[in-house]
Amino acid sequence: MTESTTDSLRIAILAAGAAGMYCGSCIRDNALAMALKTMGHDCVMIPLYTPVKTDTDNAAIGQVFYGGVNVFLQHASRIFRHTPRVLDWLMDRPWLLTMAGSYGAQTSPAQLGDFTLDILRGESGHTIKELRRLIKFLKTDVKPQIISVPNLMFIGAARLLKSELKVPVILELTGEDIFLNAMAEPHKAEARTIIRERARDVDQFVATSHYYADEMAAYLDVPRAKIAVVYPGIPRDYLASEIRSSKPETRKTAAYLARICPEKGLDQLVDAMLLLQQKPGFENVQLCAAGYLGKAHQQWYADLAARIAKGPLAKNYTYLGEVDLAGKLGLMDDADVFAVPTRYAEAKGLYVLECLARGTPVVLPAHGAFPELVTETGGGVTHAVGDARALADTLAELLNDPGRRATLGKAGHAAVRDRFLDSHMAEGMLALYRAAIR
Repeated sequence: MTESTTDSLRIAILAAGAAGMYCGSCIRDNALAMALKTMGHDCVMIPLYTPVKTDTDNAAIGQVFYGGVNVFLQHASRIFRHTPRVLDWLMDRPWLLTMAGSYGAQTSPAQLGDFTLDILRGESGHTIKELRRLIKFLKTDVKPQIISVPNLMFIGAARLLKSELKVPVILELTGEDIFLNAMAEPHKAEARTIIRERARDVDQFVATSHYYADEMAAYLDVPRAKIAVVYPGIPRDYLASEIRSSKPETRKTAAYLARICPEKGLDQLVDAMLLLQQKPGFENVQLCAAGYLGKAHQQWYADLAARIAKGPLAKNYTYLGEVDLAGKLGLMDDADVFAVPTRYAEAKGLYVLECLARGTPVVLPAHGAFPELVTETGGGVTHAVGDARALADTLAELLNDPGRRATLGKAGHAAVRDRFLDSHMAEGMLALYRAAIR
């Protein structure tokens, strides 16, 4: 069912950039904006902090608000809270924001306590100049009927957005607890206090899974009913036109597609593959990995790569780097199974839907949104969290059973086609937008 275009809305989607890397939240926000435009709505996607990088057509406007360089300088120095716009404009150049954002990504949450609190304080913080600039743009150029805020880090903006623009504010919950829980005390506790107090400024929260909605209701200390759930959706371009009943059995291949970092668990997958190679018939099992590798984790990955090179997986391991859409789809199509054994509880798992859209079954740890996605799609299996041997056994069972892989792949593909496309996500969000406006 397609949303009618006769009653179009003016929607402002604020989207936080990820310092020049592909990220699930950016891709999700972009897919939502593009789907809303296709449905005939006047949707403006406004980048915050850094430019937004996507692997499909980019819906974002060219300007960046809350530019990462400017907000940090205004937080750190009284001088930059009063500089003219011409100087601020220089600090908002995309190349500079991307470079600074990449550097900032190397800084641990424990070191960003004061800065985070400043942003959370909104109109009471030292970055009020940036918030005022955003509000002026929304008033004069966008005139939205509703505003969507990208995550809890920008909850401090909700109060002034509402009072100045007189429109509802929806705030998305997409996995920010990882950063907030990694902050050092007393900043961690103070951030939670500010967020709980500012939660009253938000008309509706929306989470990407029921798991995360439950988690954040406790964190925010709000009624669970105030947090709706709209699953992520992916563009129809991801869908394979047909699903092969089985793939060639000449080799068995597992794929990994996520950031290259300890929390995503590539090293645990390597451990599982080494255990898998010890099983009869799996001596030549392949592992192909892809994903963004930031400077903060280059040494970690170098150590992991050196360990792989010295062992029996050396000839059977490939790292493709950060791949574009064609590379991503090729990786998923070539794989027999897909695995990302995260150490943390994932809030959305967009890459799971992307993989199922190609008909490749998933093997995931039994925490976070993963069990929910596996149940909702029928496209995979789960294993014990943090247990490389359990992962190896689960991979072995699935890789040895082409019939089951085909069944899971077909089920996952059908579920994405019928319930997890960007159009489905847009319809879910539109229902929330209209309810909030009423």
